[in-house]
Amino acid sequence: MTASNELEQLVVQTQDRGSRLDRWLATQCPQLSRARLQQLIEARLVLVNDAPAKASQKLRGGERVLVDARPRPPLRAEAEFIPLEIAYEDDDILIVNKPAGMSVHAGAGHSRGTLVNALLGRGQPLSKGGESADGQGALRPGIVHRLDKGTSGLIVIAKTDSAHRKLAEAFRTRTVKKTYLALVEGLLEKASGKIAFPIGRDPVHRTRMKAFSNAKSAGRSRPGVTREALTEWHRLADLAIATLLEVQLYTGRTHQIRVHLSATMHPLVGDTLYGASSRLRVGKTDLPQLGRQFLHAAKLAFPHPRSGQWVEARAPLAPDLRNYLAALATATQTNFQLAEKYL
Repeated sequence: MTASNELEQLVVQTQDRGSRLDRWLATQCPQLSRARLQQLIEARLVLVNDAPAKASQKLRGGERVLVDARPRPPLRAEAEFIPLEIAYEDDDILIVNKPAGMSVHAGAGHSRGTLVNALLGRGQPLSKGGESADGQGALRPGIVHRLDKGTSGLIVIAKTDSAHRKLAEAFRTRTVKKTYLALVEGLLEKASGKIAFPIGRDPVHRTRMKAFSNAKSAGRSRPGVTREALTEWHRLADLAIATLLEVQLYTGRTHQIRVHLSATMHPLVGDTLYGASSRLRVGKTDLPQLGRQFLHAAKLAFPHPRSGQWVEARAPLAPDLRNYLAALATATQTNFQLAEKYL
């Protein structure tokens, strides 16, 4: 399939009998990602014997399969009325307590319900988003840094281009203090520690990042795509089978906390992408699935881009994480109370 030939007509061979449609398509259309194929199936653009099919459909052999990989419509940042919890606001900046499940900006497969959509829905000025190497700056007005979709907590937004430049510089020079709460699997021996593995794209699993033992080995694996990263953690509480940590980020690499803690063999609870169990077990009892990684951006502090005065905002632990901690404490019979500053 090429850009000039968007329709791919395929025939299922006898030896492929019993295969799931989505898995079979991944072998037949290697130029399309699994995520893109899933989108085409959900958009009813994959036909089996002239009928829309489900990803899980089992093939029998001999079917005619048509894949219509038409170009995706260009993404646009559009205003939507979505309530936001505002932790701080003035003429230059806005600090939002982002809920888990909300993407920061539009990307492949999602263009609605993002933080940017919600910000535009407030009808207020936003910075132009700065220069973007991928040409997507117009999709990211006001966005200076990001939080993963499954991470809740604080994110600062720039209302003006001047504020955006100064905030970006503050992040670059590491004068922004970012503090997270994280629950990891297992118990840690030390009360605190630092993790300084460089991070790059996982050469095998391309949807993940990877921590390398040192820059030299990282360079041999994927030259030119690793960056230094530093994470500091402090133990807050042991809960028999898990440990609650306060985590300080000194760099802001993609999935940094998730990758670094996974590299220590203590992945974030719920973070199945990086090796966590789908659910924790206490004795013979399985705790409910969390449904996302246990990670919350609890505190954000930085010099104000106009006045230079110190700005500090806090976000209480998200309700789903607080409830999970309570359930874990009960199941493990741990006498535990979350510190007041996190409530």
